[in-house]
Amino acid sequence: MTERKGNFMQVWSGGIYWPLDPRAEEVHIADIAHALSMQCRYAGHVERFYSVAEHSVHVSRLVSPHLALFGLLHDATEAYLVDVPRPVKAHLTNYKEIEQLNWLVIAERFGLPVTLPPEVHRADAAMFAAERAALMKPLPEHDAHAWAMGDVQTPAAVEIIGLGWRRARAEFMERFLELT
Repeated sequence: MTERKGNFMQVWSGGIYWPLDPRAEEVHIADIAHALSMQCRYAGHVERFYSVAEHSVHVSRLVSPHLALFGLLHDATEAYLVDVPRPVKAHLTNYKEIEQLNWLVIAERFGLPVTLPPEVHRADAAMFAAERAALMKPLPEHDAHAWAMGDVQTPAAVEIIGLGWRRARAEFMERFLELT
């Protein structure tokens, strides 16, 4: 067996995945759906449980149909690297490189472009605004500007439910099957 970089992690399906030396053939949608459904956005600092999977389904519905699969999988690296809070993520040495390495194999596995289309970024930002309004307490006025995501301030017109992990996983998988 060829020497691999780093160490492996066991994924939900029982297989193994090497986040520092990922391979497209080791990426499985069921593992992504399960892991994202179990992760709460914003490090859990929300009024109720709200998963990365539910967020991803919303993003997939906000973008043009030809970008919907990209919208669904835009946070798929978090299945292997977790949803690191933005204030921390920017300061983690090599995190962006590791995240990009994992995105490249996910994109390869599902036939997606390697660059985030601007429309997906805008939908993600609109979801950020909607999620903040629905799930968090108001920020003091002097701190609100620091929490902006790009130039999008208008929240997406979606209902933020806060599905349980089982339902979030099922909806993620249903959306994936609808799109593929």
